[in-house]
Amino acid sequence: MSTAQGTEVGSDQDQVGILERTDEDAWDAFVQHCPEATFFHRAGWRRILEQRLGHRSYYLYSERAGTITGVLPLGQVKSLLFGNALISVPFCVYGGVAAQDQQAADSLTAAARALAEDLQVDYLELRHRERRNPDWPCKDELYVTFRKPIDPDSEKNLQAIPRKQRAMVRKGIKNGLQSARDPDVERFFRIYADSVHRLGTPVFPKGYLQALRDEFGTDCDVTTVTKDGEPVSSVLSFYFREEVLPYYGGGTTAARALAGFDFLYWEVMRRACEQGYRWFDYGRSKRGTGSFSFKKNWGFEPQPLYYEYHLVRAKQVPEINPLNPKYRLFIAGWKRLPLVVANRLGPWLARRIG
Repeated sequence: MSTAQGTEVGSDQDQVGILERTDEDAWDAFVQHCPEATFFHRAGWRRILEQRLGHRSYYLYSERAGTITGVLPLGQVKSLLFGNALISVPFCVYGGVAAQDQQAADSLTAAARALAEDLQVDYLELRHRERRNPDWPCKDELYVTFRKPIDPDSEKNLQAIPRKQRAMVRKGIKNGLQSARDPDVERFFRIYADSVHRLGTPVFPKGYLQALRDEFGTDCDVTTVTKDGEPVSSVLSFYFREEVLPYYGGGTTAARALAGFDFLYWEVMRRACEQGYRWFDYGRSKRGTGSFSFKKNWGFEPQPLYYEYHLVRAKQVPEINPLNPKYRLFIAGWKRLPLVVANRLGPWLARRIG
């Protein structure tokens, strides 16, 4: 595959090319109607990866008789700390092949493998919600997703929450918490940066978070919860087809006692329901973590995610996650950094994790 010129490769029936700016509308039209596609397959993520996070992208599409039959967005993340990887999609919980049939999927997968070999990356990682390549090494026990239909009636959604968790939502209401949509990421970023610092995680650049709002417009918003006018918790959410996906969230040290997290996610669900959305996607969690337990307490059943790997230079599947003992000392040390230092260093590091 000659990626520099975007030379087409594939079978006689399916040609695989690299997305050009002028073809983004056709790409997004396919994503909008393909059942396998997700919010993270949208072409706007390419600009985010390249312009805000500084990574090279290769957005592959298959075409048959002049019509797009599948897409595979790829980003290359290179780091001295974490290696050199080709991922679909970096910084996103879902990705991988989205195709109308197996022929298109096979063409895209073959092209991605060829690209990974040409680039001599450590590995190719495809983030699927279903097993696609059973002969590839796979992580299917570490990450899960939580997705559930929501009823058109808000009260029915409240009653569907298990009793103990529903009591926490009501506690937030009794505590006088209020929610509002924010026009920018200012309040969100302050809360989020402090929250991830306490977890020992580098924070993303504020410009990246604002760029998500600017790129996706009304399909990306911020909900912030306050107590007597003081911010308590906040979340940045995505909207795609009939789904709402609360994606980046955080809370102050007071949030837990006030049921600020519980009230926050209920408000996102309630507002989405009233706007006609019919699926709530709680996103990715690692088994054995607090976020996993929190989401399960809402009555959501964990569904495995299949992160599949084609190894190129790497000898084994990477273990870049906080549960890896190798990174626990780093996490403990990061928590001890002054917040102002963590906020200065964090964006440089976070954009290299992927």
